[in-house]
Amino acid sequence: LFVAEGEKVIRRAITAGYPARSLLLTRDTLTGLDDLASGFPGPVYVVSPEIARELTGYRVHRGALASMRRRPLPPAADVVAGARRIVVLEDIVDHTNVGAIFRCVAALGFDAVVLAPRCADPLYRRAVRVSMGAVFAVPYARLDDWREGLRDLRADGFRLLALTPAPDAAPIGEVLAGLVPGTRLALLLGAEGDGLSARWLGQADLCVRIPMSRGVDSLNVASAAAVACYVLAGSA
Repeated sequence: LFVAEGEKVIRRAITAGYPARSLLLTRDTLTGLDDLASGFPGPVYVVSPEIARELTGYRVHRGALASMRRRPLPPAADVVAGARRIVVLEDIVDHTNVGAIFRCVAALGFDAVVLAPRCADPLYRRAVRVSMGAVFAVPYARLDDWREGLRDLRADGFRLLALTPAPDAAPIGEVLAGLVPGTRLALLLGAEGDGLSARWLGQADLCVRIPMSRGVDSLNVASAAAVACYVLAGSA
């Protein structure tokens, strides 16, 4: 199971085909969500905001929570089969960052996300909420093998670009200018702090960076993903 929070996210989950299990609404939001409640395929529970907070342990700001059933994840090879631009996340364990990256991927026209085995769950409640439901729109899969998973992507024809703040990495805009039209790209992103592992940096075809000013050495990984995806989208 997973929990979708907020009207927009719940509607997007249902539209994407995730089976709905049950719906919890606070009484003060019921009037505005009549159509969602009346058309919901499972039981609907209406409670006061105080009871909702007691049940969940936090204030339910958006007034609606839905319990949804997961769907089996497809193999990574199936997810990237028709893709030209993908993002690959290595061990990003912060759910907020994962959700924000999915939103960037969806907004900037990338085709899919591939997760290393230890990455945070995109269907964790906070990741879903931060993504504004983009996790339901972007195909994604997990690698079975962290050590050799990139080898399979390269065999599928992807050029692996490792995003890093290292000063000897190539400015990402210059890389874009030199790409052959039609090149399939996989943008590799690592966790906050440590960044990409030495193994993944070593397996990349090219290390790229976002040029920085005023002594700033790097951006939050979600912000960096947005910049990099925007730049690389121009090569699609």
